[in-house]
Amino acid sequence: MKLSQIFAEKRPTLSFEVFPPKTSDTYDSVKFAAEKIASLKPDFMSVTYGAGGGTSKYTADIAEDILTKHDVTPLAHLTCVSSDKKTVENTLFSLKDKKIENILALRGDIPSGFENENREYKYASQLVSDIKKYGDFCVGGACYPEGHPEDLSVADGIKHLKEKVDAGCEFLTTQMFFDNNILYSFLYKIREVGITVPIVAGIMPVTNGKQIKRICSLSGTYLPQRFKSIVDRFGDKPSAMKQAGIAYATEQIIDLFANGVNAVHVYSMNKPDVAEKIQQNLSEIILKKD
Repeated sequence: MKLSQIFAEKRPTLSFEVFPPKTSDTYDSVKFAAEKIASLKPDFMSVTYGAGGGTSKYTADIAEDILTKHDVTPLAHLTCVSSDKKTVENTLFSLKDKKIENILALRGDIPSGFENENREYKYASQLVSDIKKYGDFCVGGACYPEGHPEDLSVADGIKHLKEKVDAGCEFLTTQMFFDNNILYSFLYKIREVGITVPIVAGIMPVTNGKQIKRICSLSGTYLPQRFKSIVDRFGDKPSAMKQAGIAYATEQIIDLFANGVNAVHVYSMNKPDVAEKIQQNLSEIILKKD
C-alpha cells in the first residue's frame, strides 16, 4: 500500500524506523529486531539507507521481509549524495522488483573531501524528480522544524522544502523534536507558502542519558527544561530513564494527535521493546477501524 493512501484516511497513524547493520555479521540480529517490530503491525515501517549507500542491499532486503513476511507497508530510504544516476536507477529497479512502493528521498550527509562539483546529485529535489521517472513510487522527503544547519535562514529552508514538494514529494517526515510548539510553528509557516502535503512528526523516545548528548551534538535539537529535568534526574539510572523517556514520548504523541497531527513516526532505534511499549500506551488512540 502507498503511504498516500494511508494518510488519506485521516486517522492517527503510528510507524517505526529500523536501520540496517553496518556489517554482514550483525545482519541476523537487526533482521530479528525488524521482524519483532513488524509483528506489532504498525501502519508502516521505514528502513534507513547507510552513509554512502553501503547498506543499500540490506535496506531493500529488510524492507522486502517486512512486506512479504508480515504484510506491513515498508518505506525504503534512499540517499543520493555519494551516488551517481546509474546507481540510483539500479536501486530503484531493485525496489520495484521487490514490490516496494514507498521511498523516502534524501540527499544525505556530504562525505568529507567530497566536493560539490563532483556530485551528480546536489539536492534531494533532483533525486525526487528521478524517482518519479523510474516507477510509480510514493515519494516522501525530510523536513527540519528547527532548520537545517546549511540553511541561510528559515525562509531559505522553506524555499528548498517547497522545491522538493514541487518536484513530487507527497509527504514530509520531520527530524526529531522534543517541543511540540516548534512543530506547530513550523506547520503554520509552511502552510502559508502552499506546502499542504501530509507532515509525519518524527519522535524519538530517549532511553538513556548518553543518547541525548549525542543527539544534541549532531543536530542541535532544542531541549525544553521539562525534558532536561527528566534527563538530569534519571539519566544515570537506565531503567528509570527508559521508562521516563517512553512516557515523555507518549505524551508528545498524544498532544500531536489531539492537535490534528495524524501521522507520527517513532525513531525506535531497532528496539522492539520500546516500540511495543509506545504502541501499548496508545492502544485505544490508534485503534484501527475494521
